[in-house]
Amino acid sequence: MDQEFPTLILAAGASRRFGRAKALLTLSERAETGEKSRQRHTLLDCAIGQGRLLSRDVLVVCGAWYPLVRFRCRAQPSRWIPVADWDQGMATSLAAGIRSLGPRVKGVFVLVADQPLLDRQALKAFSAAARCFPRQPAAADYGRRPGVPAYLPRWLWPEVLALEGDRGAGRLLALANATRLDIPGVHDDIDTPEDWARIREAVSRTGPQARQFPG
Repeated sequence: MDQEFPTLILAAGASRRFGRAKALLTLSERAETGEKSRQRHTLLDCAIGQGRLLSRDVLVVCGAWYPLVRFRCRAQPSRWIPVADWDQGMATSLAAGIRSLGPRVKGVFVLVADQPLLDRQALKAFSAAARCFPRQPAAADYGRRPGVPAYLPRWLWPEVLALEGDRGAGRLLALANATRLDIPGVHDDIDTPEDWARIREAVSRTGPQARQFPG
C-alpha cells in the first residue's frame, strides 16, 4: 500500500543563501532514558522521519551535496535519487523524483528538508486524507497559497513535469483547487543562519516525542 503513495524529499539544492549544506545541519536529542549523552541527527534525518509519517516508502532527491549527505545521515531512505542537473532548479529535482516512480503509484507526497518543526499529528492526518481521496491534490495552507508538504495525484504529474526553473508545484496546486490543510510548522523553514539559530532553539525546547527524528 505504501508503495502506491511514496514520499519524495527534495534535498538537491546547494543552499547558497545559507552558505553551507542545510541538510547536514545537526540537532541534538536527549535519549528518553534520561542519559546525559545526546544523539546527533541531521536535518535530513529529521525530514526522513517526517516522510515516514506519510509513507514507509521514502525517497530522497539529492544533488549538490551527494554523496556526502548519504554518508552523514543516520537514517537511510528507501532509495536515493541523485540528480545530475540539480542546479537547474527545484522543478528539475521534482521531475526527477516523479520520473523515478513506478506505474502502480497513485500519488506522491512531497517534502523539503528544512522544516523540522512540522507537527507530527498533522502529518499523519495529511497522509490519511490523501489515501481516502487519492485523486484530490492536497497541500499545506500558507494563507494566500498552498505549498509543501504537498500531495500530487498521478493525473497532475504531466503538468508538474512541464515546470521549469526554481519553481515548485504551488501554482499548479492552486489552479487544481487543492485541499488546503493546516500543518503547524510550515512557516518555520531555514533560509538563513538567523533562521537556523531560532529554529534550533525551538527544537531544543521541544520534547523528544514531538520531534520528527527517525527511530
